[in-house]
Amino acid sequence: MLPATFDSLDEIRKECRRMATKRALISATATVVPVPFTDVATDIMLLRQVIPAISERFGLSKEQIDAYDPKIAILIYESAKQLGAHMVGRYITKELLLKVIKTMGIRLTARQVARFVPFAGQIFAIGISFSAMKLIINNHINHCYDLARVVLPHRQ
Repeated sequence: MLPATFDSLDEIRKECRRMATKRALISATATVVPVPFTDVATDIMLLRQVIPAISERFGLSKEQIDAYDPKIAILIYESAKQLGAHMVGRYITKELLLKVIKTMGIRLTARQVARFVPFAGQIFAIGISFSAMKLIINNHINHCYDLARVVLPHRQ
């Protein structure tokens, strides 16, 4: 269900940002595992969980949108397209997440290379992993927040 007030919307954004920090820490921790691409698999798993959870929290999951009045659903989908919110109202597939992760390609490549430099490289890889995951999740949070702000006045 869409948030009822702008204050509740702000509170949801705060909760989601805390969730983003926790998931980014898990992603950074997976970077320490010395098996190549374990961190990428972990990132995909985390994103497959957190992106739908955030969308649902804002009332913007596919199932929720489909249950709204058709005028509101159309407004959400049109606004999402204008905002570039590609993951709002969609099922989160492995292919979609790989596309998102590819946009972070330089950081991921640097992270993989940095892992093999003793100590300093590991620290660098952890930092890249944390910041990349946080960036992807916060970007989705911002899209959901902006979209909910657009829709909120129309549903009352």
